[in-house]
Amino acid sequence: MEEEVKTEEALEKEPKAKEPLNPLIILAIILVVMALLTYIIPAGEFDRTPVEGQDYEMIDVDSFHYIDRNPTKPFDLFKAFTLGLQDASYIIFFLLIIGGAFQIVTATGAIDSGLSNLVAKMRGHEIIFIPVCVIMFSIISGVAACCEEYLAFIPLMYVACIAMGFDSLTAVALLLGSSAVGYAGGMMNAFTVGTAQTIAGLKMFSGMGVRWAVWALIACITIIYVMHHAMTIKNHPEKNYMAKIDQKYAENIDVKDPEPITTKQKLVLVIFALTFVIIAVGIVLQKVDWWMEKFPDYELYIDEMAAIYIIMSIIVVIVSGMKVNKAVDEFVAGCGNLLWAGLIIGMCTAVTNVMKDAGIMDTLIHGMGTVLQGLPRGVNAIGMFVMQDLLNCLIPSGSGQAAVTMPFMAPLSDVLGIPRQCAVLAFQMGDAFTNVITPTSGELMAALAICHIPYSKWFRFWGPLWGIWCVTASIIMVVAVSMGYN
Repeated sequence: MEEEVKTEEALEKEPKAKEPLNPLIILAIILVVMALLTYIIPAGEFDRTPVEGQDYEMIDVDSFHYIDRNPTKPFDLFKAFTLGLQDASYIIFFLLIIGGAFQIVTATGAIDSGLSNLVAKMRGHEIIFIPVCVIMFSIISGVAACCEEYLAFIPLMYVACIAMGFDSLTAVALLLGSSAVGYAGGMMNAFTVGTAQTIAGLKMFSGMGVRWAVWALIACITIIYVMHHAMTIKNHPEKNYMAKIDQKYAENIDVKDPEPITTKQKLVLVIFALTFVIIAVGIVLQKVDWWMEKFPDYELYIDEMAAIYIIMSIIVVIVSGMKVNKAVDEFVAGCGNLLWAGLIIGMCTAVTNVMKDAGIMDTLIHGMGTVLQGLPRGVNAIGMFVMQDLLNCLIPSGSGQAAVTMPFMAPLSDVLGIPRQCAVLAFQMGDAFTNVITPTSGELMAALAICHIPYSKWFRFWGPLWGIWCVTASIIMVVAVSMGYN
């Protein structure tokens, strides 16, 4: 008894772990730093010309010139957040609708019952879930350019991973990590590789064999890393540094004694699953040439997906017999759960807006590009990859980064004696890898907010894999240049 008392007293005297910085505070600090840099970095810009039928503008690489400074005024700094929320409203409201729809489905009890029975049947074979998810989601991203769309799957993946004995870090890794793997390969990604190759004067999707090889290599590395982490957490719960947070927010997930699924719950699960199938098929179809020739006005993006989730919610309410007032209350509660993610995305957009409005973004791009001149080809190849990584912190959009950097990087690669295909390869890997590590990535910060993961813990988990990715990418770039990949 005395030993127990001493132990409790000792625990009370132990220094408490420092509470990690709130992601909004991290982004606010970045915003302030960027605002201060607008007084230090000269403003400059490239001349741009619209490209017919495209969403991007072509940069004249020889047109860079300095312009009058337009530093961020103190009051404008405070306006940046609300303007960022407005600019990102399309994705923020999409997330709120997802949260409301998911909450309605959750309130029926169908997900808890379904997952309990699924996990019970998979007991002893849960690890298979990881390679299946990485391969499936990464191929979809490499072909259909899916990334922010995966935010719709985060709540479901979160519940599934916790139920299987993994952690919330695994849930984000299986979706956004897999998306990064797909973008790194970019086999038929029209938004990144397609745009970059078009600007670089290359045939769209040329050199696909090498890109499939890149995807396979990065996918294998990712699968091994995530599987090792997941099995470590499952077999040694004491090593789970997300345990307290996961237990706090997933305390109702219990799969020890699964309850039988009712007929209504089965119907709800079928409707729920069909929703994801309809969205996935719709996203893929709009990238298929013969389909677009037959249905040129067809599109499925944020607004259409939001409408599908609303329709799903109405059908679920009818099928489950849920009272209308309760359904509305659940929907509002679900929206509230993802409001935090929306604020994060708004702050990320604010950071980008500050750089654009002050005119320092083009200056940074021009400066980075000129640094690479005069270095050996192998070093230049790695330098182009590193440059794209840095630029992606400033321009999270894949197609946007291609439009800004490729008009400069393509001719620069000619001067450096590097095939243009290698310049595109550097772009696609740099664009992909940074999106799952930088706090300026709206999708990443939203996913972490949904799963209640502090950024510091995500960095601790993903940092080593990101380092392995970068070393692998550097080797790939040197090999690609050596083999004359074009």
